[in-house]
This record gives sequence, C-alpha cells and structure tokens, in this order.
Amino acid sequence: MRALASKGEVLAVEPGELIFRSGEPGDCMFGLLEGQVELSWNGEEGHEQINAGDVFGAGALVTIEHRRYGNAKAITPCRLLVMNREKFLFAVQESPMFAIELLGSIDQRLRHLKDCTKI
Repeated sequence: MRALASKGEVLAVEPGELIFRSGEPGDCMFGLLEGQVELSWNGEEGHEQINAGDVFGAGALVTIEHRRYGNAKAITPCRLLVMNREKFLFAVQESPMFAIELLGSIDQRLRHLKDCTKI
C-alpha cells in the first residue's frame, strides 16, 4: 500500500476528525498508512479499530450509488491513501498481489469482529 501512496492521493486527518459519516454517498475506499481509525455503526453500539496497513470503506468500490454504513473517525493523526474505483482497478492490474493483500486484510477484520461478538 505504501508503494501505491507515492502515486496516489494521500489525505492527512487530525484526531477526532470524521473521515465519513453514516448515510453519506461513498465513491472511494481508504488505506490507512499511519495512525488509527475507529469505525462505528448503530449509534455507538458497535465499533472497530482500524490500524495501519488495513483498508476500510471498500464497499464503495463494488456498490453502485453506495451509502456509507457507519462513521469513520480518526483516533490519532492519520495518513490515508484514497482510492476510487479507477485507481483501485489500476492498482490491481499493476500489482495483482494488492488484491490478495486487500482480501486478507478484510478477512482478518471479519474474523476479529466475529471473535469479539462471541458470548
């Protein structure tokens, strides 16, 4: 992801700043290069911490007229790689391993969430 950052749009976000809000239209995903982000949904009932190396907001790349499901807020100073569908497809074409790494990151996050919801 860091290699892509040299060619892509990098956004600096301060602690407490909202990256996106539930219900907003979304047309890009984010790769967290530095810092920590909190995703929250259903008010404050559920949340997830995103760490450097993870991606979030990927649903925006696969759903037409996507609306964000939750809120994303910076916990610490962050650097985010912003990727729209066109940039994502280019990255996958240039480096097919990027897609595998992306899927691995999403899989780890889902497994962690599943483990956290066990009673």
